[in-house]
Amino acid sequence: MVYLPPAFTETRPDVLVAHIERHDFALLVTHGPAGLVASHIPFLVERQGEELHLLGHLARPNPQVADLSELCRAGGGEVLTIFSGPHAYISPRWYLSGPAVPTWNYADVHVYGTVRVFDDSEWLRRFLHRLAQRHEAGSRTPWRIDDQPAPYMSGMLRGIVGLDITVTRLEGKFKLSQNRPAADRPAIVTALDAGGDADAAGVARLMREREREQG
Repeated sequence: MVYLPPAFTETRPDVLVAHIERHDFALLVTHGPAGLVASHIPFLVERQGEELHLLGHLARPNPQVADLSELCRAGGGEVLTIFSGPHAYISPRWYLSGPAVPTWNYADVHVYGTVRVFDDSEWLRRFLHRLAQRHEAGSRTPWRIDDQPAPYMSGMLRGIVGLDITVTRLEGKFKLSQNRPAADRPAIVTALDAGGDADAAGVARLMREREREQG
C-alpha cells in the first residue's frame, strides 16, 4: 500500500477514475519467482456492471506474461498498477512564512486488482481497435487496424497477450500543499505557472481545482 497521510488522501471514485483516464500510460507491477517485474503499458478503463476493469496488453516474450499466467492458474493474485500524474518541485521561497524545507507536489493513483490473460485474437483485435480509436481521435487520417494487411495483423496479434484487471481497490494520493496555510497556496500556484513546465502547470491546475472545490 502507499503511504497516505489524511491531508493528501483522495477517495472519491469519480476523481480517481478521471485521473486514470487522463494518465492512462501506467506501470504494471507483479511479483513472481524471479522477484518484482514492472512494465509500462497503456490501459483502457471499462465498466462491466458494478465492476471497474483495466484492459491492456503485453508483448508475449515479456517475462511478466508468465507471472500473470501463473496468477490466473492459481485462481488470481493481486497486481498493482500505478497511474502517475503531474509532479513538481516546491520551493520554500514561495511560502509567506517559515522556516520550511523544499518538497514535491504530485498526484498518483494506485490500482489493485486480479488479472485474466487473453490469447484470443478476436478479443485482442477488439481491444486494439478501441485503443487506437482513443488515441487517434482528432486525427484527419487516423490509423485503423482494419486498414492493415491481414497477414501482417495476424502476425502482430500472435505476438501479444491481452490483460483484463478487475479492480478491487483504489488508492489516491494528491499531495497539493494541503498541509500549508491557505495563504501560501496562491503564491505556489503562481510560481508553478511561471515555470513554463508542463508538469508544473499540471500541478497548478490541480491545486486551483482543489481550491475551487473547497471554495
